[in-house]
Amino acid sequence: MPEAQAPPTPVSTSFVYTGTELDAMAEARNYCRWIFQFFQPHLGTRVVEIGAGTGTFSRLLLGAPAVREMILFEAAANLFPALERQFLADARVQLHLGSFNPSHLEKAPDSIVMVNVLEHIGDDAGLLSEIHQSLSPGGHLLLFVPALEWNFGSLDKAFDHFRRYSRQALRAKIEDAGFELVRLRYANALGVASWFFAGKIFRQRTLNPAQVRWYDRWVIPWSFPLERILEPPLGQSLVAVARK
Repeated sequence: MPEAQAPPTPVSTSFVYTGTELDAMAEARNYCRWIFQFFQPHLGTRVVEIGAGTGTFSRLLLGAPAVREMILFEAAANLFPALERQFLADARVQLHLGSFNPSHLEKAPDSIVMVNVLEHIGDDAGLLSEIHQSLSPGGHLLLFVPALEWNFGSLDKAFDHFRRYSRQALRAKIEDAGFELVRLRYANALGVASWFFAGKIFRQRTLNPAQVRWYDRWVIPWSFPLERILEPPLGQSLVAVARK
């Protein structure tokens, strides 16, 4: 199954995002809920999400009992109104149009979350270092990224991915930024084949919402709980928890 798609964060303040993947991934409720459940034990009271998109994952984060304040960064000018409609009236949420900017943080956050965002960043190592500097001592970086460099295909190109990550490469970048790695594991083993066929054989350049809905309804509910018991040796994505 294709990853939840977040638009890239460019160097400029904002841009217009023209992809359709966020519409498809809004249907992947079980998929997003699994990522959230993995992250939830490591969420602090003050949370930053970089690349919030239309707020699909933000809503889950805001529902966590520990979370008291959220700061959302979204670089796409055409997606930002969706965040405003959902969260502008919520006193717990601060919204910022543009790339991640530590100067907007009045206090150091306890957690910084990126779900399928880091692969869009040219200087990913620089962003990780900036995040490390911004976090409070003992704070957590929570990452979900596409895995397996050899599986880079037409969908990755269409979604403006700079890369997919090997386990070794992601570990090195996290640790080089100054973090202590708490957990790093593969997720969504069955998605490896579907991404390979979609991106390398059929050369798809977008996601079909019906396919995403089917996979999320009939595959995720049993495959992801199984992966909690038996960690897969490889997967479509990597999920990481790191501590400052």
